[in-house]
Amino acid sequence: MRVDVTRVRSGARSASWPCRVGFGRALRRPLARHGLNVRTRFLKLTEEPWGGEGRGLRSVNAGMSEELGEREKEVLRAVVQEYISTGGPVGSQQLARRPGFEVSSATMRNVLADLEELGFLDKPHTSAGRVPTDAGYRFYVDTLVKLKDPSPRDRELIHAGLIHDTTLEEVLGEASRILHSLTRHAGVVVTPRPDSAVFRRIEFVRLREDRVLAILVGQSGQVHNKAITVDFPITSDELLKASNYLSELLHEVPLEEARERIRVEMDQEQALYNALTSKALKLGAAATDLPTTDRVLIQGTGSFLEQPEFADVERMRALFKALDEKSKLLTLLDRVQRANEMQIFIGAESDFSAAGDVSVIASPYGNQEQVLGTVGVIGPTRMDYRRVIPLVNFTAQVLSRVLDKV
Repeated sequence: MRVDVTRVRSGARSASWPCRVGFGRALRRPLARHGLNVRTRFLKLTEEPWGGEGRGLRSVNAGMSEELGEREKEVLRAVVQEYISTGGPVGSQQLARRPGFEVSSATMRNVLADLEELGFLDKPHTSAGRVPTDAGYRFYVDTLVKLKDPSPRDRELIHAGLIHDTTLEEVLGEASRILHSLTRHAGVVVTPRPDSAVFRRIEFVRLREDRVLAILVGQSGQVHNKAITVDFPITSDELLKASNYLSELLHEVPLEEARERIRVEMDQEQALYNALTSKALKLGAAATDLPTTDRVLIQGTGSFLEQPEFADVERMRALFKALDEKSKLLTLLDRVQRANEMQIFIGAESDFSAAGDVSVIASPYGNQEQVLGTVGVIGPTRMDYRRVIPLVNFTAQVLSRVLDKV
C-alpha cells in the first residue's frame, strides 16, 4: 500500500511535497501529515519544509495505534527519544521525573510492562530499564515522530556542496559525504545504472595507433570512458566523422536501446558497402558495451565504531562484511528506486546485515524524465529519526534539482 502524494493545503498556504514516503517489507504503510491531505509526485520537487517540529507522520492504517492510549503513546515516545539520546536502558523513575508525566514510578512501571507485553519494548536485564524493539521503533516512526525541519545552516551546507559546476560523479560523492557529516552516520548513494543514461553525444580520442578512448556523455551528466582496441585502420578525421554520425544516430536514445539500434544499423546494406559507416558502428558497438561498475558510494562507515551497540567484535565484523560486499545493500536501495518513494527499513526489515540494530533511510533522486538512483543514510536503529529523515529528503530534493539543470 502506498500514499499518493500531491499538494498540501493548510489554510491559505500550499506547498509541493517532494516525494512519496513509505516503509519496507509488509510493514510499509502509507503516511499522512497530522490534519493535512498529503499527495505529491516525486518528479515535482520543491524545497518546502516538513511543516515544523510540532507535526509528525501518522499511519493511515491505525489499527495498532488504537490499541494504545495517549499515555502509552507518550511513554513510548519518551522511551525511544531518551534511548536515542543516552544509549542506555530507560527506567520508570527516570521517566516519572520528566515534565508532563505526573504519575508515580509504580504507575510508570505498569505502563512500561504493558508496552513490553505488546512487543514495543524489551528489558535486557532483570534490574535494568527498557529499550525499544524494532517494532517499537517502527511504531514511533509510523505514528509518533515529530520531524524537525533542516536548520538554515544544514540547508546551506547541502546547497553549497551540491550546487556547483562539477561532474555528476563528484556531485554524488559529495552527497554521501555531506549526509555523513550532518548525521554522523554512513552516507550512501546509488549511482545511475550505465544503461539508464539517455545518450547525448559520443567523442573519440586516439590514444595510439590501435587504441581509441570513447567518451559517452548522457543527458543527466553521466560520463563513461572506455578504451577500445581497434583492428582496422582509422584516421583522426574518420574518428571525428564517426563521432558526429553516432551522436546524431543515438541522440536522446537510452543507452540500453543504443546497442540495439547500432546492431540494426550494422545489418543494413549501407553499412556493408560504406566503409566509414561500418567503422563508426563498430566503434559505437564497442563503446556502448559498458562493464558493470560499483554503483554504491559510501562515506563514513567508521561512524559505527562510535556506537556502543557495535562494541561486540562479531557484530561489527558482520556489519562491515555486508557494507563491503554491497550486493544486499544495492538490492535494498534499488527497491527504493523502483518504488519511487522514500523508505525506512528498521532492524531486521532490511535483510541487509546479520549484525541487526541497523536502520536505512533512503530516498530516490532523479530529473524530470526519470528516477536515476537513491540517496540515504545507514546507521544504528538508535538514530535521531526526527532529524535524519528530513535531511535525507532535502538532500534528494537538491540533488534532483541539480540534475534537472545538467
